[in-house]
Amino acid sequence: MTSALSRRHVLQAGLALAVLPAAPSARACEFFSTHLRITHPWARASTEHATTAVVSLRFDEVRQADRLIGVHSPVAAAAELGGARASPRIDLPIPPGQDTLLSEAGSHILLTGLTVPLEVGRQYPLQLVFEQGGVIDATLSIDFARFA
Repeated sequence: MTSALSRRHVLQAGLALAVLPAAPSARACEFFSTHLRITHPWARASTEHATTAVVSLRFDEVRQADRLIGVHSPVAAAAELGGARASPRIDLPIPPGQDTLLSEAGSHILLTGLTVPLEVGRQYPLQLVFEQGGVIDATLSIDFARFA
């Protein structure tokens, strides 16, 4: 009985390994328009009284020029560009063939008028509006707060 049980486990494991290459790869935190990819939109956890949050993400696999013209989330009253490209209006060119990184250290999306504290490990709806690519429904992941 033991050898039959062992043989069954070996056969099941072999079948699982044979099917593995045919399974689609996991693409966590990736969102797509018709001509670009949005990778890992995230922000740091906020304090109870915070009114803003910095959103970081990457645009890559850009096959056609586009512009980010809006950002909406139920956790914020509005959004604007922060950092080096600071502007109360969202108008971010996304050139083809290049990666565009939005990060805490450079240009980023600034959510303003937070309606709730952003909690570690939570995810919140985030809509990105593109001039050519339309509206993309994404998810904003919340990471640990920055320590002073």
